[in-house]
Amino acid sequence: MSKGFDCSTPLTTDKAREFAADGFTFVCRYLAPPGSRKRLTAAEAQAITDAGMWIVSVFERGAANALAGAAQGAEDGKLALQYAREVGQPEGSVIYAAVDTDVNASHYDAVEAYLRAFDAEISGYELGVYGEYEICKAMHDRGVVSKVWQTYAWSRGTKLNDPNIYQYENDIVVNGIGIDRDESNGDAGGWRIGMAITQQTTLDAGVAQTIINTWIGPAWDDADRAQQVVEVDGDAAAAAKLEEQKQYYNWLANKLRKAAGLDEE
Repeated sequence: MSKGFDCSTPLTTDKAREFAADGFTFVCRYLAPPGSRKRLTAAEAQAITDAGMWIVSVFERGAANALAGAAQGAEDGKLALQYAREVGQPEGSVIYAAVDTDVNASHYDAVEAYLRAFDAEISGYELGVYGEYEICKAMHDRGVVSKVWQTYAWSRGTKLNDPNIYQYENDIVVNGIGIDRDESNGDAGGWRIGMAITQQTTLDAGVAQTIINTWIGPAWDDADRAQQVVEVDGDAAAAAKLEEQKQYYNWLANKLRKAAGLDEE
């Protein structure tokens, strides 16, 4: 296991070196707007890189934003993409979307809609989720994410078999700043300034396009026609549900395009 931490305090060059000297190999930092006290900057990313540590990106505008569904996910995803590019995060690395609150099964659909909409906006980056045991497992089992960062908080003593990152201790002070302790299985999707990540094509482009044209595209068309009907009838709830379906089909098609080396749409 790799030794790491997350913090809301920006690291200076000296602090990054101190943590590296203590054996920490990665730090999780926030993609946040200019002026935010917890924002990762390009200069800090360079300092962390120069110290020899990896950076793991996490996005969180609000602890419960992920419970608000697809519209919020699209809005947050656009910002995450903007901030990732501003700090020099290389494509192919991971952006973890935070679900920083306790959840139950009644929240799963809303969180899934949020994450799929978020994922559709972070073109070039892989989506991960941060949260407690239940939401990490549900989103992984549903195929929404392949990278999970589980916190012990709200997990009620249960841990996933092999989380990419596990946050096992909160609110301690190391080297003069407040941190949470994490460990990684070595596949956290971290990055350094200047690194290039090669994406391997694993799906034949013709097969991907056939799947899109034969099944996904027609399913989107059916949902679109149904949405138009319920909108005429004034059924806003049904229209919103069909819009979520259409966004899911778009997300699924772009996943296939990405795996086949095709341009996303």
